[in-house]
Amino acid sequence: MRFRLTPRETSFYDMFAASADNIVTGSKLLMELLGADSSARAEIAERMRAAEHAGDDATHAIFHQLNSSFITPFDREDIYALAGSLDDIMDFMEEAVDLVVLYQVEELPKGVEQQIEVLARAAELTAEAMPNLRTMDNLTEYWIEVNRLENQADQIHRKLLAHLFNGKYDAIEVLKLKQIVDVLEEAADAFEHVANTVETIAVKES
Repeated sequence: MRFRLTPRETSFYDMFAASADNIVTGSKLLMELLGADSSARAEIAERMRAAEHAGDDATHAIFHQLNSSFITPFDREDIYALAGSLDDIMDFMEEAVDLVVLYQVEELPKGVEQQIEVLARAAELTAEAMPNLRTMDNLTEYWIEVNRLENQADQIHRKLLAHLFNGKYDAIEVLKLKQIVDVLEEAADAFEHVANTVETIAVKES
């Protein structure tokens, strides 16, 4: 790590960790949605909406701290990128839950549980990685594994699309379900964006 003569604002590390922990909360709500009947989904959506608002607050706090700090722990554009990508993850997860409720989906297609399991694992890895930004230690395995998970998510997504277009569903149902699985795929992509940003930061700081 590069030696610095100037002090750095360290509260960013705690805020990134809090944001990532909130994403774990969102992933658990997604898992809960899988086992819930339609009558329970509205309440889960309310809790997910609250988690998404908490994520927004965390992102705004990072941006406020960034705008008021003269010294930052790493490049400002990387802080913006990392905070924004973490926020995107929560936005996509909340959107997926909201769509399930709004579209009154009775049964999610087989394979969605695999998508959500991948997101839950990526959330755990991200929450474990954020505190390591302080030292830049033990991060290589994190971004390699998240990239592997994103590739796995791509494969699951393609299989889900093939399943949706196999003629079992009517056209309107296909449109509804496709939008949900597409948003979950976007969440997987956002996890990869976070990992790629962390890799960029680590390379610059090495």
